Amino acid sequence: MQQTHHARETRIGYACAIAVLFVWAGFLLSSRLGARQDFTPWDVAALRYAGAFLGALPLLAVFGLPRLPPARLAVVVATAAFGFPILAYHGFGFAPAAHGGVMLPGTLPFLTAALGLVVLGERWTRRRLVSLLVVACGIGLLAGDTFGSHPGAWRGDLLFLAGSSCWAVYTLVVRLWGIDALRATLSVALWAAPLYLPVWWLLLPSNLAAVPVGAVAYQLVFQGIFAVLVAGFLFTRAVQAIGAPRTTTITALVPGMAALAAWPLLGEPLGPAGLAGVALVTAGMVIAVLPPRPR
Repeated sequence: MQQTHHARETRIGYACAIAVLFVWAGFLLSSRLGARQDFTPWDVAALRYAGAFLGALPLLAVFGLPRLPPARLAVVVATAAFGFPILAYHGFGFAPAAHGGVMLPGTLPFLTAALGLVVLGERWTRRRLVSLLVVACGIGLLAGDTFGSHPGAWRGDLLFLAGSSCWAVYTLVVRLWGIDALRATLSVALWAAPLYLPVWWLLLPSNLAAVPVGAVAYQLVFQGIFAVLVAGFLFTRAVQAIGAPRTTTITALVPGMAALAAWPLLGEPLGPAGLAGVALVTAGMVIAVLPPRPR
């Protein structure tokens, strides 16, 4: 019975992690698109929080208010609700989608592994070390192919790295404190809007009135419903089912997916080195998720 439950959890975990790939790739492309339009980064964040809050209200009616101790709630909201997206949105004002892919989900496996080693004492297996090395080579090729063609993008890269660090901390604490996917997702969706929207309305620069209604509606739905509620639940559920190392290694595919999609959609092409980097990251993910050979 326990073995059957474990196999079911593993299937659920992989399904959730693979689904996250598409939502996160869409997040990178949508955020870069928002930076090219008349939105300020603060506007995109406001639409994210408003959309997530509205989408979470029906869930609140069914499941009730998520209960977390105040200190733990503060850490979850500070990292997943505020730190990660706000830093990312500002980063896209300086750097293209491929940079965001490399520096956000691309660095996540390494930051998560480092935190796991330092905080939880998790040892790195030989397979995991090999997979991380292969992913690192792929990320390096992808970075080398795209970084040189955008002078000044280093400012966005630093913001992306800080955002990825926030998400790595969130990944660690949901494991450490045993916060389930629904509580974590609802906590982010329900608390961010009341805290952020009044500050944005009164104090932060906005250009929302100049943006077409269709663009506003798209960012409201995608950033709020998909990037917060759907992706937040799927990622946290995957971490619970198959662990942070496998989940974050699978999400290392996002940079390649986003870079390939940005080529036709945003006019940000990849060269041979970038394509080779995509292939290496894919290979590293496969090494990490394949079951070990029985002795």
